[in-house]
Amino acid sequence: MAENSPGFKREIKLFDAVMIVTGGMIGSGIFIVSADIARLVGSAGWLLVVWLLAGFITIIAALSYGELSSMFPNVGGQYVYLREAYNKMVAFLYGWTLFLVIQTGVIAAVAMAFARFTGVFLPWFSETNVLFTVGEFPFTTVQLLAVGVLLLLNFINARGVKSGKWIANIFSSTKILALLALIVLGIAFGMDANVVQTNFANLWQANQVTNAAPTPLPLAGSGLLIAIGLAMIGSMFSSDCWNVIGFSGDEIVNPKRTIVLSMVIGTIVVTVLYVLVNVVYLLVLPLQGSPEGTTVMSRGIQFAADDRVGTAVAEAVGGPKATLFIAFLIMVSTFGCINTVMLSGARVYYTIARDGLFFPQLARLNKNGVPAVALYCQTAWACLLCVSGKYGDMLNYVMFAVLLFYIITIIGIFVLRRTQPDRPRPYKALGYPVLPALYVVLTSGICLVLLLFQPAYAGAGLILVALGVPVYYIFRKQFKEVPVVN
Repeated sequence: MAENSPGFKREIKLFDAVMIVTGGMIGSGIFIVSADIARLVGSAGWLLVVWLLAGFITIIAALSYGELSSMFPNVGGQYVYLREAYNKMVAFLYGWTLFLVIQTGVIAAVAMAFARFTGVFLPWFSETNVLFTVGEFPFTTVQLLAVGVLLLLNFINARGVKSGKWIANIFSSTKILALLALIVLGIAFGMDANVVQTNFANLWQANQVTNAAPTPLPLAGSGLLIAIGLAMIGSMFSSDCWNVIGFSGDEIVNPKRTIVLSMVIGTIVVTVLYVLVNVVYLLVLPLQGSPEGTTVMSRGIQFAADDRVGTAVAEAVGGPKATLFIAFLIMVSTFGCINTVMLSGARVYYTIARDGLFFPQLARLNKNGVPAVALYCQTAWACLLCVSGKYGDMLNYVMFAVLLFYIITIIGIFVLRRTQPDRPRPYKALGYPVLPALYVVLTSGICLVLLLFQPAYAGAGLILVALGVPVYYIFRKQFKEVPVVN
């Protein structure tokens, strides 16, 4: 089994780890998904509850997950925890889904977001600027830039974890400061007394609208709970990747302490920022609006153009030119997010290959202590997803599976307390068994809502996971465990 890997270099300290956590979590979602949440729950109070609840769930997950990272502080993270708590097949199904769409799909989607917002400054990068067409697939300048960014970050990360961590430090620090600037400027110069009165007068009066049916439909009881569950998908997705620091265990200084501290600090920082940003949205823009509106104020949060709430707020505060600030902020956020997700994912595929469940070439480290072949394979697949344009559909399908694997992993804490009671636990899950159990209950509720009300997405996610079962048996027969090869 893949244990300590002496070829890795311990370069990541606590500050670096916190920047990796925040860098992975903050992408483009915070600037967009509040529009969909506002349509689903229809009131300022419930909008903030959705973001607070996502933050609370993520923080208790980090507090619980830390026990596993202190027990198994090696590269592979969640894959290793699942292997130790259950078996290799469960772990492989997670790794399979991670490679197929979770990690690579996020990389592709965020790279495309970066390229689209680059088009604000350089209009040549546009989805209407088609360079050539292969069959049914047009290749645009946006896809060209997305692929180019992935190749650039692949090159940087292949030079060593130190290069990747410096990118994370610079871009994570920049986007945290930029978000703080957005919060301060929004409160100081954008707060509208009439908007505040309108948004907060009926704080808990929930209702639901859609683009097709903009007339509010009142919500209460079970209908409200279902709406909150569906709204949580956006806020949970925007808060994901909080656990990626665990994938790099053998590259972290004092990992038994650093991993859990960085996850807890990072999730708290991001939760506070996300809630404050949404407060600013509610101070500047009316929550309710019309899809036929011609100004950012008349469209409101619910019907912000292309759901770009952050851009609408910037325009309301500083006019059309202020939207350039948000475009720049999203470019910084997405570039840093790609780097973090790319850096971490390759370590999981390396560990799977070490366990004899993936191509053995992925179990090699280059002279810089990086699983370069695993990194190249991840980048190649993400580039193909960019070119195909199917990454968005796949991400929709897999969110159910992402939450399901989190649930199984947290349940693994209970399993390991029984099966490995004597294994050292430098950190024990805070609030055990209440907080881990609460995470399982709350997240299971979201999964249940998805299963009942978005069965096509949930079912497709389960099918993607299930496809890994025959692959597992083929790979287990084909490959053998690999010793450390540098």
